[in-house]
This record gives sequence, C-alpha cells and structure tokens, in this order.
Amino acid sequence: MNILATKLPGVVVVETEKVVDHRGAFARLFCASELSAVVGARLILQINHSHNSMVGTVRGLHFQRPPHAEMKLLRCLHGRVFDVAADLRTNSPTFLQWYAEELTPGNARMLVIPEGFAHGFQILEADSELLYLHTAYHAPEAEAGIRFDDSRIGIAWPLPATELSKRDRSFPLLASDFRGIVV
Repeated sequence: MNILATKLPGVVVVETEKVVDHRGAFARLFCASELSAVVGARLILQINHSHNSMVGTVRGLHFQRPPHAEMKLLRCLHGRVFDVAADLRTNSPTFLQWYAEELTPGNARMLVIPEGFAHGFQILEADSELLYLHTAYHAPEAEAGIRFDDSRIGIAWPLPATELSKRDRSFPLLASDFRGIVV
C-alpha cells in the first residue's frame, strides 16, 4: 500500500497494489500494520456499504460531533464516485478547504478522512457502491451536516446535483461566525 498526502493535512489517499493474473485480481483492502502511520491506535469499529442508483446523486456533507467524531476510510467497490473531504477543524491552516478524489474499483484507491472533516460524495456512474470503514460507532445524537453547495466551502461538483435526500437538502449553510469544530 502506498500512502499519498493531499493538500489537507490528515487526509490521505491509499493506493492499493493489485495482483492480476488470468483468473482475475486480488487486493488487500485494509492492513492495520501497513496503515498504522495513518490510523494510529484507532480501531475499525463499524463497516458500512452504500449503494447509489442514479448518476448525479449527492450524499453529504456529513460528520459526527465530538466525542463521537470518526475517521472514515472509503473505497469504491463498483462504479465511479467523486469523494469529498471538507476541513471543519478549528484553527486548521486549511479550514473550510476541500479535497476530492475520484474512486473506482479500477484505480483501487482509498480515501482516508480523519476526525474534524465533513464527508460527501457524488455518483458519476449508475449503481455505484462504497465501502466505509469507521473508527467510531454511529451516534445519532452526534450526527451533523452542512449543505453540499455551501459557498464558504465552494465544492466544484463535477455534475449537477440531481438527487439528494430531504435531510441532506435541509442541512444549514455555515453561519458567518462558524469557527469550526474541536476534535
């Protein structure tokens, strides 16, 4: 596994090495030892799967408030997605900046999003599927989100957002006095 830094400290891309032969392919999706520099002492406590039927669908931007903040490790199992991390950390030098990575089964990349970031994605190919590894349990009382089209973050989504949940559409824009979250 190759770990690549991004412009946002803490957000990394993990390139997975595939072994390909006439039978197909094999790839290690997670290895605590190889990812220890990224994951540290955190444990993977929950694994989720997301299936998305329609191109243009946007999910997010989601995060959990401390003390339930979580690191997410995301892979695309089928299709193609534009996966986004937005920095919400108080006093971060990259506060309100975002980074996106196109994830596909073919590029075998994983996006690692640490605590203090909001996460969202857009479907670029019908029937796309994501696998999420989480370092915290889902805590409904800690759920939070911000609007996918918040101008203070300014994400350049590759397609018009055609499908959003009622919940995601109702997330607030960031208040002008928003100073971030402490993790």
